[in-house]
Amino acid sequence: MGPSVRRLSALAAVLSLGLLLGGCFTQNYQRGYILPEGALEQVPLGAPQEQVLITLGTPSTVATVSGEVFYYISARTEQTAFLPEKTVDQRVIAVYFDKNRRVERIANYGLVDGRVFDFVSRTTPTSGQELSYLVYVFKIFGK
Repeated sequence: MGPSVRRLSALAAVLSLGLLLGGCFTQNYQRGYILPEGALEQVPLGAPQEQVLITLGTPSTVATVSGEVFYYISARTEQTAFLPEKTVDQRVIAVYFDKNRRVERIANYGLVDGRVFDFVSRTTPTSGQELSYLVYVFKIFGK
């Protein structure tokens, strides 16, 4: 075997290995709202609505079902090689306001075992219009 044949064989082996390894890489994507590090700590209970807008920015959506609520919606997805993209984490940050437009409560909703879970209060909402809305949001944005 001559030097040029060995070089071509080595090049083919490197290219083949590169193609095989290329199929193992995973791409991560962040969709929707990106929560800045430490932002929720800058929004204490009783803070005015303007402070929330300055700190967290414009909400993804606003609801007025039982008082005003700002929702900040995000999803993190992964795609490995040629496989379809899959959702690995979804979050809905909810900032609840009282009648004076001051922060009454903050929730950080996600899915745990397929159920809506608040990572702030460590509880699972059990019923009501808000739970129905959150389930809808997770279903629609999780696709």
